[in-house]
Amino acid sequence: MSEKSWGDAVVGWFIVKDEDNAQKSQSDTDLTADELIAKYAGQTPLTADSDSAETISTEPENEKYVPANYGTPPPVQNGQVDFEAVYEAGGVDADERERIVKAKSLLDSLPENTDVAVKKQIVEASLKAFGVPIEKIVEAGAAEIQALEFYIRSGAGDTEKLLQESSERIGQYEEEIQNLRRIMEERVKEQNTVTAACNQKKLEVQKVLEFFGRDVVAQIVKDSPKLHEPTEKV
Repeated sequence: MSEKSWGDAVVGWFIVKDEDNAQKSQSDTDLTADELIAKYAGQTPLTADSDSAETISTEPENEKYVPANYGTPPPVQNGQVDFEAVYEAGGVDADERERIVKAKSLLDSLPENTDVAVKKQIVEASLKAFGVPIEKIVEAGAAEIQALEFYIRSGAGDTEKLLQESSERIGQYEEEIQNLRRIMEERVKEQNTVTAACNQKKLEVQKVLEFFGRDVVAQIVKDSPKLHEPTEKV
């Protein structure tokens, strides 16, 4: 069995970029609209080859876990995420966030071609000079990643609930539409039957009237207060 990556040690919060994991996962950007809906609704999209109409969960429950004490996640405004609020909801305080900002600032200030080992020495020495233990940096970074992961899961949970409720409503509307179509079809069929029956009866009565002559019928209809002269069809 191959050795697990360091990211696996923290419940899969880290984004592992090795090729094996990349091949096993599919980015949301590669999914179709139906596949995205199925993913967040916790269902497997049905295809022409599907043998069952049952929906199946696409991810284990532990990948949906959000602790009970998780704060209220901030809403997304115009597609923008308020990361400070995300960290706050995830229990990452200002001091922890500041430690990561300092570490990131130090890393960004170093030339890109600097040897990794040299970078590490410089950053560790600088952090030590600032009085910031490496353990605190690591803990703060892991806490931020955890907060981001729980924010993703919380949003996915809300999305799943919305999709499930919407799917149920769509199902109800579709059923209602089918019922209305059936009523419409039955009414049209009934009306056609009525029209055919009435026209047949009209022909029977018409034979009686034609016996007396069309001119006589026309004059009587014109003089009668209870009859209306038939209008010409356009």
